[in-house]
Amino acid sequence: MTTLVVMEDEDAMSSIGDRELALLTWVAERGEASVGEAAEEYGGERGLARSTVLTMMERLRRKGHLGRRRVEGVYRYAPTRPSGEVLRGVVASFVERTLGGSLSPLAAYLAEAESVSPDELAELERIVARLRSRRREDAR
Repeated sequence: MTTLVVMEDEDAMSSIGDRELALLTWVAERGEASVGEAAEEYGGERGLARSTVLTMMERLRRKGHLGRRRVEGVYRYAPTRPSGEVLRGVVASFVERTLGGSLSPLAAYLAEAESVSPDELAELERIVARLRSRRREDAR
C-alpha cells in the first residue's frame, strides 16, 4: 500500500520561486517523478546537481506543492493540486506582494506587450467577459 504524504503550510503555499515553479511544472507534466528522474532529465538540461534538485523537491513538498509516496523503496513526488490552481496562487501572490493588490500595472503591461498572440488576446477577452458577467450578477 502506498500513501501520498502531503505537508501543508498556508503561508508557504503562496511562496514559490521561479525555479521551483519550473520544476513543479515539469513534475506536473509527467504526473509524478523520482528525484533521480528529475535530476537526470530536468536538472541535467539546466546543469543542476542531484542535491539541488532534491533540495528543491523537498522545499516544494514542505510548502505543500508536492506530495510523495514510497514505491519499491523510492520516493515518487507528485503535485498536490492541479497546475492551474498552483499558477493562480502564484499570480495572486505576485499581484498582492509586487503590485500592491492592483491589477492596473499588469493590464498596462499587457496593453503595451507586442508578444500577446491572437489566442491569448481571445482568452483575455473571454476572461473580461466573465468578469463583467459576474459583476452584473453581483449587482442584482
